[in-house]
Amino acid sequence: MKKSAQVTLTVVAAVGLASCGRGRRDPCEAASFNELACQDAVRSGGYHWGGTWYPMFYRYPYPYYFDQYRGHVSRGGSVVAAPSSSYGRPGATGVTRGGFGSTGAGHGAGE
Repeated sequence: MKKSAQVTLTVVAAVGLASCGRGRRDPCEAASFNELACQDAVRSGGYHWGGTWYPMFYRYPYPYYFDQYRGHVSRGGSVVAAPSSSYGRPGATGVTRGGFGSTGAGHGAGE
């Protein structure tokens, strides 16, 4: 398949998904993979999209979905990933990660 035909099909598929009301994208699907959101979705058993919680059963641990994504890309597949902020919980600005707060603000050796 020529590259221009591949791009056209990708655009048509994206428009089709949006028009049928399924505008949300599973962050663990290879064609819409989002690393941080997928990790959070597998750990949490679902994901938020547009402020709504979508429970999902992920049969495999996160590395499986990452490998599926890498295989998809290596075979020339395109990825139309939504920004991490699309997967944010209501009132949040995006996928959040736990941190160490002031404990993690230490300095490297010699500083």
